[in-house]
Amino acid sequence: MGDIWFSLSLTPSDALALAAICFVAGLVRGFTGFALSAFGLALAVLILPPVELIPVMWWLEMAASLVMLRHGWGGADMKAAITLVVGSALGLIVGLSMTTTLDPAASQQIALVVLIGLALLQLAKIRIPHLASRPGTVTTGLIAGIATGLAGVGGMVVALYVLARNDAPAKMRATLVAYLFLGSATSLFTHLWFGTMNATSSLRGLAFVLPCILGVLIGQRLFTPRFQPYYRPACLTLLIGLGATSLVRSVF
Repeated sequence: MGDIWFSLSLTPSDALALAAICFVAGLVRGFTGFALSAFGLALAVLILPPVELIPVMWWLEMAASLVMLRHGWGGADMKAAITLVVGSALGLIVGLSMTTTLDPAASQQIALVVLIGLALLQLAKIRIPHLASRPGTVTTGLIAGIATGLAGVGGMVVALYVLARNDAPAKMRATLVAYLFLGSATSLFTHLWFGTMNATSSLRGLAFVLPCILGVLIGQRLFTPRFQPYYRPACLTLLIGLGATSLVRSVF
């Protein structure tokens, strides 16, 4: 067992805590369909800095996206999804450039502020009509990429874009699934270029995929359509509270 902890560059207690966090993040993703990385970062940022957490979250997001692909992306607006992915790829370069050069403490605080801000916008159901336009799609992709590079929460930016469109729920869901999968696939090359995806982060990601997917599957089973209207606001409120707590602890 000692060799496992050594390979992950974690203490046994930190590794177990991260496994539990990944399970909870997967559980949330399973019954709400969003915020896997946001919950993971809000809870784990006091264990690892964002520059080390973000590539780990990549593995979890990719695994969750593959599980979600069972439902397919038929009916997705592929033109919008690809535009978002291209913009996100460019924005990710900017976000990772900042994360890899900032002081870890400052990077941690910026990531938490971004996370809390996006959660507040979603909780308030802020609609930004401009995002539904062609330039708005490109802008959303760029901002999503920067948010991914800073805090791994680009999906929450795209969720605001989805909210601004008046598409049918099934089409919006399929478009988001397509974006998350294609975006995760293309962002791997950027992580490799910056060196954030290395042997240690890959081992950590693979080690924590299992508890995450277990959480996703259980979360899907726990989903009850009758309570669907309450899941998102409840989880966003919890996310804001967790992010704020971590932010206060990181400052003081």
